[in-house]
Amino acid sequence: MHLDWLDGAIVAAYLAGITATGLLASRRQTETSARYFLAGRALGWPTIGLALFATNISTVHLIGLASSGFSDGLVIGNFEWLAPFLLIVLGLVFAPFYFRSRVSTLPEYLEGRYGPGARTFLAFMAVVGALFIHIGVTLYAGAVMFKSFVDLPIVWSILIVSVLTILYTALGGLRAVVVTEAIQAVLLIAGALAVTAFGIAALADAGFESLADVRAAARPGQVSMIRTDGEFAWWIMLLGYPVIGIWYWCSDQTIVQRVLGARSERDAQLGPLFAGFIKILPVFVMVFPGIIGYLLFKDVLLENPDQTLVVLIQKLLPAGLRGLVIAGLLAALMSTVAGALNSTATLVSIDIVKRLRPGTPDRALVRIGQLTAVIVMLCAMAWSTQGERFGGIFKGINQMIAVLAPPISAVFVLGIFWRRGTARAALATLAAGFVLGAAVFVLDFPAFGLRLVTDKLGIPFMLQAFLLFAASSAIFVGVSLASPPPDQARVARYCWKSPLAVITEKPPAGLGDPRVIAALLIAVVVVCYCLFA
Repeated sequence: MHLDWLDGAIVAAYLAGITATGLLASRRQTETSARYFLAGRALGWPTIGLALFATNISTVHLIGLASSGFSDGLVIGNFEWLAPFLLIVLGLVFAPFYFRSRVSTLPEYLEGRYGPGARTFLAFMAVVGALFIHIGVTLYAGAVMFKSFVDLPIVWSILIVSVLTILYTALGGLRAVVVTEAIQAVLLIAGALAVTAFGIAALADAGFESLADVRAAARPGQVSMIRTDGEFAWWIMLLGYPVIGIWYWCSDQTIVQRVLGARSERDAQLGPLFAGFIKILPVFVMVFPGIIGYLLFKDVLLENPDQTLVVLIQKLLPAGLRGLVIAGLLAALMSTVAGALNSTATLVSIDIVKRLRPGTPDRALVRIGQLTAVIVMLCAMAWSTQGERFGGIFKGINQMIAVLAPPISAVFVLGIFWRRGTARAALATLAAGFVLGAAVFVLDFPAFGLRLVTDKLGIPFMLQAFLLFAASSAIFVGVSLASPPPDQARVARYCWKSPLAVITEKPPAGLGDPRVIAALLIAVVVVCYCLFA
């Protein structure tokens, strides 16, 4: 598929406009490290919510949801509709302590709770995860996507997008990142809505006039969120997703850094809840188009479901609107990469350099952060060119997260609710959990032709996440009980008195109370599930 002049002009205008916006937002953001890394702690909840969504939805996400909608149906949307529950956990459970402790990074929070060893280990894991998962794979998937629209080699696609993204990210810090992310979130939602709207219109033209007609023509269970068997069975999702979600939404620097830049505790809480409401949309505008692709173009797509979104854009959208949607795909790519770059810059400057040399001036920390962003981007670019060696990128990412997340989730959850947890236990859990996860990943890595855990033992990756979490939790509890108890006065600054304190600590504060809004969010998600059970 080749873009006509109007589509090309819209894409070029987007690239120029978003780069200029990022550069304008970067003014005066390098004067202090607080401005650069945390946007001067001045972010409001709407910006935080939009930025959380934009960082989450990458090009890999868009491609994967559409292709999974074609192959598996709405069940893949559980990754979207379970996310609001974890965003509630972020807003109500973790955000208050993150904000009150005034930390700049999540490893810094772990140091307050457990000591320097846990901080160092988590910083290392976070940088590696950002480089290989958030940036490298996203760049490759985006380049492959855009090769379908323009006759441009993958390497050049990676280079162009990388240079423009690193330009405003390195110069502007978190302020430039979140401002551009807010714009990009609106753009990608608009693009997804356009594909869905034209797809529904095409369904009507083809004689599909109701949801009942769609259900009748689709695969059995394709238009249902609930499965009783397979790797996405409801009970597997309920066991595995919270493990992945706690790491991704509550303890991953790339995501949570937007909350750390909040101007108030209320903004830190409401931002994730706002993102939770937005996360309801992808099932309708990103997964459902995959079902539309199955009903209208299954003969074309059966051999290559990954092209579902490309075919929908090519077949359904008029000139001009195609350019808008492609710009939305670029927005998804750039927002994810920019967020990860900013987080790695923060981790290296704050958790490594500032710890080793406490007297480092602010301006020097900013320069180190800028240099880190450039170096990480170059490494990710080099690795992304090898993406074709790996099969099943979208599922592969989730498998990587499933083995990386469990020990981190265990340390954060048990640490914030159980005051008896010790520094020795945290370090042992992170180290042992990392080794266990790496072993499972190697045994199950498709490139090695093994897949022993999934195929031979019959344990899908979401269940692997739960079992690794259970093992990590057992290590944490066992080592904690075998260690001297921590200083309770110090630990109390980073822990809830009890799980119920999350709800009962403060008196009700009306309809604007984050707890009330969280209850409303839960109700909306439950209704959505009832409609598509």
